Amino acid sequence: MSIFDDDGDKPVPGHQVGQDLSLLSVEELRERVDQLKREIVRLEQELASKGATKDAAEALFRRG
Repeated sequence: MSIFDDDGDKPVPGHQVGQDLSLLSVEELRERVDQLKREIVRLEQELASKGATKDAAEALFRRG
């Protein structure tokens, strides 16, 4: 047995835009949709956070 043997669990790659979906089961497709919806929510929250920070900074500099 080599120290380079990788018997541990490898991370399952997430969805890749444009990948072949024909080999995925219905359940796998549903899981991908759920993952992507959660990611969209996370991205929208980050956008809102950055927008609020930008608005606060602009308001501060307008006062000065």
